[in-house]
Amino acid sequence: MLYIGIDLGTSASKFLLVDEVGRVLNTVTKEYPLSFPRPGWSEQDPAHWWQACLAGVPELLACFDAKQVAGIGVGGQMHGLVALDAAGNVLRPAILWNDGRTAAQVNYLNETVGNDKLSAWTGNIAFAGFTAPKLLWMRQNEPDLFTRIAKILLPKDYLVYRLTGVHATDYSDASGTLLLDVAHKRWSSEMLDLCGVTEAQMPTLFDSWQPVGTLTAAAAAALGLPTDVVVCAGAGDNAAAAIGTGTVGEGRCNISLGTSGTVFISSEQFRVDPHNALHAFAHADGGFHLMGCMLSAASCNKWWMEDILHDGDYAAAQEAIVPEKLGRSHVFYLPYLMGERSPINDTNARAVFLGMTMDTTRADMTQAMLEGVAFALRDSVEIARSLGLDISRSTLCGGGSRSPLWRTILANVLGIPLDLPATEQGPGYGAALLALVACGRYRNVAEVSRAMLHIQATVQPDPELTALYDARYAEFKQIYPACRPLFASLAGTP
Repeated sequence: MLYIGIDLGTSASKFLLVDEVGRVLNTVTKEYPLSFPRPGWSEQDPAHWWQACLAGVPELLACFDAKQVAGIGVGGQMHGLVALDAAGNVLRPAILWNDGRTAAQVNYLNETVGNDKLSAWTGNIAFAGFTAPKLLWMRQNEPDLFTRIAKILLPKDYLVYRLTGVHATDYSDASGTLLLDVAHKRWSSEMLDLCGVTEAQMPTLFDSWQPVGTLTAAAAAALGLPTDVVVCAGAGDNAAAAIGTGTVGEGRCNISLGTSGTVFISSEQFRVDPHNALHAFAHADGGFHLMGCMLSAASCNKWWMEDILHDGDYAAAQEAIVPEKLGRSHVFYLPYLMGERSPINDTNARAVFLGMTMDTTRADMTQAMLEGVAFALRDSVEIARSLGLDISRSTLCGGGSRSPLWRTILANVLGIPLDLPATEQGPGYGAALLALVACGRYRNVAEVSRAMLHIQATVQPDPELTALYDARYAEFKQIYPACRPLFASLAGTP
């Protein structure tokens, strides 16, 4: 039998066809536009996601027997607000995870309602990208549309709705709404009341691997698939990707060095750090996870190389950074190009180069940029360690992991081995594995995840270099606190 995994991303959807032993047989990518109607706003028409599915699935199956497809899983961008009316029509473009219009609502939630209450109700505090602040913004700025909301969905859930006709979500994705009582895996009545919505307007909650339904006759006909294809609840993009990297169970870690950077730590128990610097979410394996999310990771490298240096030869730029220079540079870089989420939650934070002298070279600044991202990832790892989690190694994925130099820097900044998975297909692959469980091919998520994980290489830290980076990290940690008042002043924030 065959299984389809869908990664509903911000700029494109990726479709994967997988067999019963997890081999990727085909992939197709369909792009769609983003809309930025005002500075700091980010929206998308959900119709584009469905159109991508209508085009992508038939192309994916062009050389295969569609009757062999047994299941579909969807992983997708989190936090986006998709509002439907009573007829199932989209009321307005989806407000996405990287939309920054909700600063006032976030301040109200964190400061007026209070972090302590939010953490007690949901396990988290408010961030600009979360769904609850978007609902408050919509209620305040688009009251006529707000009163017409019949159902509230997340982006991947809209695709599941179009496939099955069922309003469903999973616990991992729901965790990023600030509307879920994560510890007890139920909608928070306090947050729903605060946002002016009811539980009837929320989708039904499922575990990620649970079937929510089969294809509607219309969807099956449009996609060229049988109507008995099972569709599972799926997962938020990071939780889905973690399934594909074996990050399930207690204390497993995966670091994604993509456009944004994430530190994803699975846990069998619900944990919250005292300052809510890490997100405390449900996991797609039925447990929980802590996640640190930095907004600019590999995008720092792209910005530095292409926008500043106007150079697309990334490998050549790193050749001048010889091993003897690692851990010994005097230049630092704060990677806050778009503000920052974890662990500082500061929309005013900005990127900074610090420590240049007359003999500073382009290579020194490139090295500082790579190290700065690694140091910022360590910030999240250190918070998880403070909660008693033993992070002694991690898998590493994302576009930045293709750089041998960056892998070496990160392994030594963290002081742990980094394992590189042989198959790295991101959320779409994890979603396909969830479909395998939904269809009964595997008993649970842990079983399928570990069966499919194959490590192609491991980067080992060097004790001497790790010691050098420990000293550098102690200095790095002093930079943001020193700059924070200036960041607020430049932004006009009291």
